Amino acid sequence: MLFHFLYPLKEYWSILNIFQYITFRSAMAAISALGISFLIGPWVIHKLQTHQIGEQIRSDGPETHLKKKGTPTMGGVLILTAVLLPTLLFAKLDNMFIQIVLIATIWMGVIGFLDDYLKVVKKKKKGLIAVYKLVGQVLLGVVVSFWIYNVPEYSGNWNATFVPFLKNMYINFGFFYPLIIILVITGTSNAVNLTDGLDGLATGLLAIAFTVFAAITYITGRVDFSEYLNILYLPGAGELTVFAAAMAGACLGFLWFNAAPAQVFMGDVGSLSTGAALGTLAVLLKKEFLLFIIGGVFVWEAISVMLQMGYFRWTKKRTGSGIRLFKMAPIHHHFELKGWPETRVVIRFWIIGILLALFSLTTFKIR
Repeated sequence: MLFHFLYPLKEYWSILNIFQYITFRSAMAAISALGISFLIGPWVIHKLQTHQIGEQIRSDGPETHLKKKGTPTMGGVLILTAVLLPTLLFAKLDNMFIQIVLIATIWMGVIGFLDDYLKVVKKKKKGLIAVYKLVGQVLLGVVVSFWIYNVPEYSGNWNATFVPFLKNMYINFGFFYPLIIILVITGTSNAVNLTDGLDGLATGLLAIAFTVFAAITYITGRVDFSEYLNILYLPGAGELTVFAAAMAGACLGFLWFNAAPAQVFMGDVGSLSTGAALGTLAVLLKKEFLLFIIGGVFVWEAISVMLQMGYFRWTKKRTGSGIRLFKMAPIHHHFELKGWPETRVVIRFWIIGILLALFSLTTFKIR
């Protein structure tokens, strides 16, 4: 918004020429997101406490989590506010990439809000029916697929995706590509939701992932950098750097209040929306495979749940009584029940996330 209002005035005040630079607007978006989080965070937490919007702790979870009962949840509204305002202020709002990622974030934010509202306010234990949630995620994938198919930026390669470690290698999925998009967006939003089980765990990992994607978006939108690194150049994609930087700043700002002992939880409104945003970024940049590396911890968490359920059902069918592969799933609870303090689990998972993030960047040269 500021770009559209202020940049045209550069002829009268030359300093406004700075708004043409994505690096400046991205830095301002990150700083603004961080500032908004610090500024309104205490007020949001107070309002959640006043309206008794507190977390309900599962009875079969680790006993150490029982003391968290009543901690304000739905704090994801703080993340959304801290992301949307800076993006609206500093991004080019007529940019197709910005429009898609904003719609994806808001779309899943609304679904997550409904889920939290039904669970916390209406006291419906399961919240939004899982089928309705899945339908919402699938519809989002369909919308993104249709949009990508009909824009000139992806002319000739709308259904191809980048393969790490292989030079100029892309896989064309043909008309099956919409299924890949649905799988990536749905899987990422659910994986982040599953990871959000310890104080600061998902928030810190999201900050790491969005920081990496901020770098990738900038490279993808620069014809010189993308040509040097032999990756697909997408005109206009660099504008996503503003959004990714804002999201990284918002997650760091939320982490201030979400770090152990957490003053607030993000809830589904935060985890589903940020996960969808992460998946949509990967789709828009044609980096779906790279997302498996950058978000490796999220993938690990989701797979641990599937392995737990699958192994339990298989052993129950064979022996008559199910056996657990892990002490508890998702995997972070397994390490808790092994005796690891919550903060140790979180910090070690962050370290793994940082290592995977750095490794993902090396894939642009190791080919």
